[in-house]
Order: sequence, then structure tokens, then C-alpha cells
Amino acid sequence: MKKLFIVLAALGAQAAVFAQSPSPAPSPNDVEVLRQQVQALTETVKALQQQVKEQQDTLAKMNPEPGTLAANQSPAATPQPAASAPPLFPTTDESVVASAPQSSAPPAPNSPAAVPVNGSFPTTDASVTTSPETISSTGAGASLTAPITIAGGGKTYMNLSFDSVFSLAYSSDRDLDQLEVGDHDPQQRGFNARNAEIALDGAVDPYFEGFANIVLKLNNDNETEIELEEAFMQTTDLPWGLQVKGGQFFSAFGRINPTHPHTWDFADDPLVHGRFLGSDGLRGVGAQISWTVPVAWYSQFVFGVQNGRGNTGYSFRNPGDNGVFYGRLTTDREARGLQDFVYVPRWENSVDLSPTQTILAGVSGAFGSNDTGANTRTQIYGADLLYKWKSPRAEGGFPFVKWQSEAMYRRFEAGRGVDDSFPVAETFHDWGMYSQIIWGFKKGWTAGVRGDYLHMEDSAFTDDPARQSRSRVSGDMTWYPTEFSKIRLQYNHDFLEANDFLAAREADSLFFQFEFILGAHGAHKF
Repeated sequence: MKKLFIVLAALGAQAAVFAQSPSPAPSPNDVEVLRQQVQALTETVKALQQQVKEQQDTLAKMNPEPGTLAANQSPAATPQPAASAPPLFPTTDESVVASAPQSSAPPAPNSPAAVPVNGSFPTTDASVTTSPETISSTGAGASLTAPITIAGGGKTYMNLSFDSVFSLAYSSDRDLDQLEVGDHDPQQRGFNARNAEIALDGAVDPYFEGFANIVLKLNNDNETEIELEEAFMQTTDLPWGLQVKGGQFFSAFGRINPTHPHTWDFADDPLVHGRFLGSDGLRGVGAQISWTVPVAWYSQFVFGVQNGRGNTGYSFRNPGDNGVFYGRLTTDREARGLQDFVYVPRWENSVDLSPTQTILAGVSGAFGSNDTGANTRTQIYGADLLYKWKSPRAEGGFPFVKWQSEAMYRRFEAGRGVDDSFPVAETFHDWGMYSQIIWGFKKGWTAGVRGDYLHMEDSAFTDDPARQSRSRVSGDMTWYPTEFSKIRLQYNHDFLEANDFLAAREADSLFFQFEFILGAHGAHKF
């Protein structure tokens, strides 16, 4: 193309010279020479035009237009999956405290596209400080919170992000790892690196998308541990509001369990969640189906089935530490049939109380066998409530108030263990709850308070520190300098009640937490 422009410019220059400079009448020889030159230049231009056309054809083959069809091809010749209809109520929340423009990339796990019903109350939050004015310095208009796309584009893509959370901890209790109930909580006095997460998501094909979360952490001996937290695929185009998921994933139980630690409003796990669903949360390999009900408000049924084995199936087929759980030698058996899987149903509903207020309520269950006896069972029931208010004059999602509560009840049949080695069989009726309020009082700043209570039924036979009733009061202050970093200060006061084996005691803990993100995580459940 550049050669063509040069040739045309030369011709123009020669024409201008001839027009401005008088010359004697050309001889027949001069006319013939000029005619030959013009013919040669014409052939050159035609050759260049052919080269340009061939290059354009090559580029068109390398980058076909998604909607381009051949002249003789019907649009129905290549079926494309229909886009899922947006839910009637937005249910994605990329973080707890800010509104952000929607990304063009497909939604992340468990996140239906969030489109506010009334148009005045956005509930999809990219981060605590993201605003529509946060634009890339490249001038291309891309949001700074767009994920790092490392392969493909358009309908085929793969995004990558890295999130790392560190904490500096002090506690009056020397055994902080026994005081805290979550595996990603601070575990020792001093510095802790309990959650460094690599997240990937992408389009598998036009019908499925995939997600993976790989977590690295340092134990108290500074040794690296790696876990495959989640790795699953889910459908993108099923009709009638259906979606199917399969792989390794968090169970859809309550509010805290399906989320990752870096999204929590506090630095540690609520007591009832860690003691009933386990230090790593209830998750495992399995399948799940969800149905968004076609009603005037957001309503969804979810039903999952998973192996429920090991520490991630804490109250179920969990062999315990060194083969002992609640004082019993465990059977650690293979699944004998469908009765040994864990079944997790959930039903959640959400409505707008006003253009600035939203409420979401859900009920959950988890049912399966446990390893303390040949035929012992566990049942867990849960109820949760979320209320959120945002100012109609919010800037970047501030100010806002969010109140979240969960309550759980567990019926645990504790058998006599292997060979009936434990003196008695018992049935424990345990319950607990937490309630927390987060106030986003200034752009990038939040303050929160949380109360926990855990009641573990007393036993004259079962001597296990995990069965000690207790309560906790927590307060924190969080600053988000940008959407890619977070700094948090948190204080805990723990009350541990006396039982037949353990004395009452209290403990004070202080955590300084800091986090950074490379790339951007996909949306999490609202």
C-alpha cells in the first residue's frame, strides 16, 4: 500500500511540473517514450493493487467476523447457543462495597448476569473503589478491573489472576491455631501467609465454561502446601433457567461457605462455619444443578451431591486427625452406595424493598453419613439473611450498610467407632450463629462488627477441644487504597465456656491483614 502511495505521489509531482513549466512541443519520439512510461507505471499500480487485495484476503481469513456468513449460507446453518436471559434480580457482587461497570467477559462462577431491575440501585460491585471513571491509561477505554486475558478473545478466552493475603497476628492464647477455626485464618503469632490464590476461568466451547482456583499456603513451619480448592465446568446455554456444574467446588450452603477467604468482610472464619462445615469449608468432587424460577423476583433452587469425604467433608465421612474424630476411632470406609454421599439442597430468594434497599434470604441443608459408626448419619440445617442499603447519591458504592447473618443446627450421630471401642453412642444437637454489620462510611473505607455464638452439647464421655461451647466479639476497619489492594485491622475477644473436661478461659487477638491482586477476580455471589 505504501508503494502505491509513492507511485501516485510521483505521478502527481511530474504532472505539476509539466503543468507549470512551459516547454517546446514534444517530438513523436518523446510522446512514445512518455506513453511507454505511463504504461509501465499503470502495470506497476495494478500489481500493487493485487498484492493489497491478497493481503486483505489473508487477514480476513485469520480474523473472521463473528457474524459474517457466506452469501449462500443460511444463518441457521451454524447454530449458536442462545444467550441466557438475565435474572430478574442481580445476584453478583465482585466485592462488598463498590459499584463498577460491567465487563464484557462472561460472568464468573455462580454469577448470573447482574442487571438492576429498577436501574437506580446497582448491586454488581467490581471493588470497593472502582468507579465508572476508572479507565486504563492506554486510552483504549478498557476498565482497570478487566481480567488478564492470556488466550483467545471474544467467545473464546482464558483469564488469569493472582490474589495473596498476608497477616501479622498477636494473641494472648499461645495456641492460636487451636483458637481459630479456619484453615486460612491466622495460625500463629507473627507473620502468616495462609492464602495465595491462582484463579483461572475461560470458555471451554460455546456450551461450557471452566473455572479453577489453586491455593498455596505456608504452614507454621514455613512449608508450602498446595490445594486444588475448586476446578469445575458449568453449562452456559441450557433452557428454562437451568444450569449444571460438575467437578470440585464449594457446596452452595449459606453465605460464607461458597466464597473464598479474600472476599470475606473479616480476617477469619465465623465459629459456627468452621466447627460445622470444616476449616476448609464444605466442598468436594460432585455435581450440582440449579434452577432460576420464572417469577417476578429472584428465586433459585440448587441441589448438589458430593463425595463428602476428608476434612472438606468435616461432619461427614471424615476420618479425623490420626484416625480419631470426637474421641472415636473412625471407620474411614469407601462409599457403599448412594447413602454415603452428601446431599446439599438450597433455596434462595431476593427482592428490592426500595430503589436503595435489597434483601436476600436463603435456607440450606446438608445430609450424609459420618465415619464414627457403621450406620451413623449427620444432618445440618441453615438459614441466612442479607440486607444491603446504598445511598441514592453513592460515589463508587459509598456510603452503604450491609447486614449479614447465618444460623445453623447440626444433628450428629456419634457411634461407638471401630469395633465398638468407644463406651457409648451419642447424638449431639449443636447449633450456632453469627451476625455482622459492615458500614462503608467513606469511599474506600469500611468498619465492621461481628458477634459469634457456638453451642456444643455437653458430653460426659467425649473429650475433644472442638466440642467446647464459645462466643466471640470482633471489630475491624478496612481500607482499600485501590481495587487491587486491601489493608485491614481486626480485634477479637473470645470467651470459651467450661465443660466436663475443659476450663473456661478468655483470649484477645489482634490481626493486621494486607492483600494484593494481580489481574482481577471474576464476580462472586451477591
